[in-house]
Amino acid sequence: MKNFLIISLFLFLSSNAFSANHERPMTTDDFAKSFWQSVEETEIGVKKITDSLFLLYGLGGNIAVSIGDDGVLIVDDQVPSIIPKVKRTIKKLGGDKIIYSINTHWHFDHSEGNLALDPKVTKIISQSNARDNMIKGGLIDLISSQIYQEPYPESALPVITHENGMTLYFNNEEIEIVHFGSAHTSGDSAVIFHNQKAVHFGDVFVTEGYPFIDVNSGGSIDGLINFLEKTVKKLKPETIVLPGHGEIATVQDVIDTIEMLKIVRQRVYGLIKEGKTLQETIDAKPTKEFDDKYPDWLGNFVNRVYTSLKQNN
Repeated sequence: MKNFLIISLFLFLSSNAFSANHERPMTTDDFAKSFWQSVEETEIGVKKITDSLFLLYGLGGNIAVSIGDDGVLIVDDQVPSIIPKVKRTIKKLGGDKIIYSINTHWHFDHSEGNLALDPKVTKIISQSNARDNMIKGGLIDLISSQIYQEPYPESALPVITHENGMTLYFNNEEIEIVHFGSAHTSGDSAVIFHNQKAVHFGDVFVTEGYPFIDVNSGGSIDGLINFLEKTVKKLKPETIVLPGHGEIATVQDVIDTIEMLKIVRQRVYGLIKEGKTLQETIDAKPTKEFDDKYPDWLGNFVNRVYTSLKQNN
């Protein structure tokens, strides 16, 4: 199942209705209103991972759902308008109240659903930098367009944060939250369900195309590679990989992506050392043999690799 948000976002940006040169950035409300009917029509897709762990597809980043005697824990919560459908789906799966919601990072398509959760019931968890970004709000620069994410109200902010990781024991499960520095953003978390042999990567790993490196939020190609490599070392070969967007994958898929990232990074860095401009680097097509496997939905992958290397080297 293709994730509706990414496809819709790609089509929307392609229309140039809100270009980077527009007098104002697109807001998350602009986006929601543009696709309101689609929100109404969208059905929540469900992928059963184990008897107690599920992956939900809807409008935004994929949601992992753990259901058990302790209640419900989710990883990411998409956007506010879809939360009622998410809750109804969880009830159909045998769950009830959402006790914990782990935000893998601050982007609205993964964490703005916080606004529709009851803080008296649900405790939100994130890496500390992600919480700081939610407090400040700001631009998500997609190059072709920019989205402005409003600061979150206090009621929608994480109340539990970590710096380099933490562990929850919930639903007879050891749930390890890891952070290995900046990657997709400065505040990414991956969530490992050790007993279920599954991991939710957030947008550090996606299966719909090239990853988006949010350089303005501290992301970098080197950080992305480092984060993936260190997380993989914690996983068993048979671990089921739940990406931030797209269909489930394997540890080998992550390893293949790491290899792709290293090759593209080496090529782009070599072109930078030769004095090539950004446009010259894009024109050199450093990703050409990978483009069929990793569609560049947002059209900014080489741009973001180049920009992050220029900033950090």
